[in-house]
Amino acid sequence: MNRRCRIGFLFIFIVTCFQNSVNGQACTTLGQTPSTAFPVCGTTTFSQSIVPICSTNDIYVPGCSGNSNANYQNKNPFFYKFTCYVGGTLGFIINPHAANDDYDWQLYDITGHNPDDIFTDYSLVVTGNWSGSYGTTGAAASGVNYIQCASVPADNAPRFAAMPVLTAGRDYLLMISHFTDTQSGYDLIFKDGTAVITDPKIPKMLSAKVDCDGKVITLQLNKQIQCNSVSGDGSEFSISPSVGSVVSATAQNCTNSFDFTEMTIILANPVPNGTFDLVINNGTDGNTLLDICGNNIAENDKVPFTYNVPQPIFADSIGKTNCAPDSVKIYFPKKINCASIAANGSDFSVTGPTPVNVIGAYGNCTNGKTPYVVVRFAAPIFTKGNYQLHLKAGNDGTVLIDECGLETPVQSLGFTTEDTVNADFSNVQHLGCEENTVAFSHNGAHDVNTWIWTFNNGNPVTGQTQTKVFPAKSSNTILLIVSNGTCTDTSSVVLDFDNEVNAGFSIPSIICPEDPLTVVNTSTGLIDEWLWKYDVIGTSTAKDPAPFQFPMMSDEAYYTVTLIARNNTLGCEDTAHQSLTVLDNCLIAVPNAFTPNHDGRNDYFRPHNALKADKYDFKVFNRWGQLVFHTNDWQDKWDGNFKGSPQGAGVFVWMLRYTKPDTQEEVFQKGTVMLIR
Repeated sequence: MNRRCRIGFLFIFIVTCFQNSVNGQACTTLGQTPSTAFPVCGTTTFSQSIVPICSTNDIYVPGCSGNSNANYQNKNPFFYKFTCYVGGTLGFIINPHAANDDYDWQLYDITGHNPDDIFTDYSLVVTGNWSGSYGTTGAAASGVNYIQCASVPADNAPRFAAMPVLTAGRDYLLMISHFTDTQSGYDLIFKDGTAVITDPKIPKMLSAKVDCDGKVITLQLNKQIQCNSVSGDGSEFSISPSVGSVVSATAQNCTNSFDFTEMTIILANPVPNGTFDLVINNGTDGNTLLDICGNNIAENDKVPFTYNVPQPIFADSIGKTNCAPDSVKIYFPKKINCASIAANGSDFSVTGPTPVNVIGAYGNCTNGKTPYVVVRFAAPIFTKGNYQLHLKAGNDGTVLIDECGLETPVQSLGFTTEDTVNADFSNVQHLGCEENTVAFSHNGAHDVNTWIWTFNNGNPVTGQTQTKVFPAKSSNTILLIVSNGTCTDTSSVVLDFDNEVNAGFSIPSIICPEDPLTVVNTSTGLIDEWLWKYDVIGTSTAKDPAPFQFPMMSDEAYYTVTLIARNNTLGCEDTAHQSLTVLDNCLIAVPNAFTPNHDGRNDYFRPHNALKADKYDFKVFNRWGQLVFHTNDWQDKWDGNFKGSPQGAGVFVWMLRYTKPDTQEEVFQKGTVMLIR
């Protein structure tokens, strides 16, 4: 359907719209498809007198497609392509030749894209206008800053969009769609914008090359030239000094395009050996050659060329070999006929320090010719050395044949290979108590001349050797990249150090008098000597000593347990201390009074020595039964306060529940305590 078929219209109009879509025909006229777009510049008015009826694709319109009862198509289109040379705004007017014609348009940024991508890549749209109003349309300073969707003429919807901003160096494509099927044309005028879309380059002849027989000259131009500016009789060209006449000049690709950069010039007779100038003048059409904006190549502009009667050619050179090459590339001063290259590589053989079997050959062929030949080997060459590539007759009985039909002579060319390299490196470690010094080195084998070291993702450093200092307890990643100029290798090693001596152990802070003390050694590092000191009571030199029994005392006792860890080889030592309380007994008893007056004596209330009480639960209530203290930790104690406020002197009730760990017997006790102030 076309873009203005709406559900609310009369049925007969909907049918007409449907028929228009069905009866649409393919666009075959040059300029009516993206790939055959007109090249334009910003200084010329482009007049299109007739617009052939055709349509091929639906068009995506941002903000419009899918949001209304209209479909959008490239209906009766013409496309225009241009490049932005100076960034800025783009202004233009589409001026219909008929008063009641409706033109729509959409602009795309096709930089790096096939022009036909506009039908599938919605991100290429820059701006547009699909108003159904009659009259001029385009981009202007007064235009709306959105894409006007499809409308009917009575809506009088805006016909101009705001001028888009173009970016220098990018390529653009403008589609103009003639919604009205009258085939009457329009004028396209670029004006008012600040962007420059006119190529500032002056048109010139760039180079000329004569073919093998001396009768055909291929001319390269420095920019796009209009196809219709060429006189087919070649009257624009002459040879200086005069050695014959030009009989024709044909531009390339003008069957499917409006412009070209290459053309073929045919001479009446071959030129002799020598250097000549190809000269351009006004042809029978009154001009030389014109660029897209109508600028002509200056009269008497010339470009030199040299012709020598073709002789058999020798290969120029062999391209630089890669690391462990499995092929080489041979260059020639002329192109080689691809049909003369034996696909099995039998036109070539290789001799050198190691056996090399040739298994294939191919070229980069365009129009049956290639500037070089790639010779493939059965396996990579890993050994350094000087090798010879021999060009000879292949299994088909012929040697390579150049573009002039001449056989290449049997010949040999040398090429060199480099050894592969290995980045594995060694290190010598000097361990210390807090830091380790490590010397790294690479053996430099196989002509390695570049070393790039990276330590712990730091800045790269160069050199065959490196010395680094690391913490005695650390994990370090070392990366080395080596190269001999051709081959490269990488090696990575992780060095984990744990030689820092750190003494550490864990013990319970309180034990019962009948229980021996068990220590858990948590020390780290390289340690070869241990000394445990149980205060002044005893010692041990075991890494994990047996439980130690402290003497039974009538009063609670306090001790310091010490561990000294040493590394005698490195001369390192560290010491750790822990405090220990040994209770006088572990019989649970609850006091009957306490005095929380902060004198340091009897300031707190709790059951004594409940170290071995499992599932411990202790509560204190005031005389009204209100819970004022509760804990499940036997070391917690009541300070005589409730919610931060001191409680008055008096009697409080306590309740204690716990389980004996050895028998699992559940115990419940209760009583009273006197708070004295």
